Amino acid sequence: MSETEHKVVVVGAGFGGLELTRALAGVPVRITMIDKRNHHLFQPLLYQVATTSLATSEVAWPIRHLLRRRKDVTTLLGNVTGVDRADKRVLLEDGSSIPYDTLVLATGARHAYFGHDEWEPFAPGLKTLEDATTIRRRILLAFEQAERETDPAKRQALLTLVIVGGGPTGVELAGTIIELAHDTLRGEFRNIDTRQARVVLIEAGDRILANFAPQLSAYAQKALERLGVTVELGRPVTQLDAEGVVFGDKRLPARTIIWAAGVAASPAAEWLGAAADRAGRVLVEPDLTVPGSPDIFVIGDTAHVLRPDGKPVPGVAPSAKQEGKHVAATIKARLAGDTATRPFQYRHAGDLATIGKRAAAIDFGWIKLTGWLAWWLWGIAHIYFLIDFRNRLAVSLSWLWIYLTGQRSARLITQGDDDKR
Repeated sequence: MSETEHKVVVVGAGFGGLELTRALAGVPVRITMIDKRNHHLFQPLLYQVATTSLATSEVAWPIRHLLRRRKDVTTLLGNVTGVDRADKRVLLEDGSSIPYDTLVLATGARHAYFGHDEWEPFAPGLKTLEDATTIRRRILLAFEQAERETDPAKRQALLTLVIVGGGPTGVELAGTIIELAHDTLRGEFRNIDTRQARVVLIEAGDRILANFAPQLSAYAQKALERLGVTVELGRPVTQLDAEGVVFGDKRLPARTIIWAAGVAASPAAEWLGAAADRAGRVLVEPDLTVPGSPDIFVIGDTAHVLRPDGKPVPGVAPSAKQEGKHVAATIKARLAGDTATRPFQYRHAGDLATIGKRAAAIDFGWIKLTGWLAWWLWGIAHIYFLIDFRNRLAVSLSWLWIYLTGQRSARLITQGDDDKR
């Protein structure tokens, strides 16, 4: 790399980081992409890996493969531990450091337990491929253990699966898990009837899908209940362990619990010594820069950005991509000598959530859709945003097979045995 070339370091190869890199193609910069994993993950479909609908390779791609034609990009596998703002270097876990002229932090988020981190071993969240395969393993092991359990109460606890959190992830998990139990696994066991499995969705608020219009929340709840999901509202979880959960004044024995109730940002604010909100997201300037450091941008789930109505920009893929594109445009302008501040303007594309394999809720603001048509639009949108043709074809065929037969083929118990939790 020439010492005179502008050095852009991007930490995180998620939607925001990749969109930024794509938008800088042809710009006279040298880009270093750093990520602690070697793959980009299509998170909107991660729950389908957890619920045996898709394989891991259908929702993730090696970063090096995606950037193989970009000779201006160097990809590094590494774990960032800090940022030296004075010397303009990114610090890595192995003791090395990477210099930058412009730094973009797009490091995403993890699940948060609202001060109860001790719950994590019993209720994994869903943010990574490792999370998805852990959840898939626990779901499938619950049925395997129930097949051998002779005590009725213990067997019912094994056949009770709880999702904490009624946002899109929780709703999508609940709908798919109940279909897995009632349709896909039916007839495969001899000592249990998988249709006796209970899926319970617990939401502390007064409705699920709180970011959607109230009528869509009501539709989603009814659709879940028609599938057989029990929806519990208005009672937050107060206790959680290996044997079950307590919400309100009710104790529910359950051996499989999934956390979908909250997220916390990466430690980027700590690296920078910057102000953050309660979720750990950096309080950035309107142009997505860090206060006092115009050469550092923070985007995606790591940034706290306000919309014109005063509400935070949601932590979803479209917003991260818009922010990545905005930062790329700012870098281009600066290199051309234009140092004017460029406030980020978010364009909300709508909210989508699927409920099982035949229903969905879509809120575009100006139009609201439910049912079969919404499900097809949801599917088309997700297939469109998949990265390459092979994955679009593979996912389409998997969904078609599930739609026609109810069978899900990615039902492998892999990567260890955690049933002693």
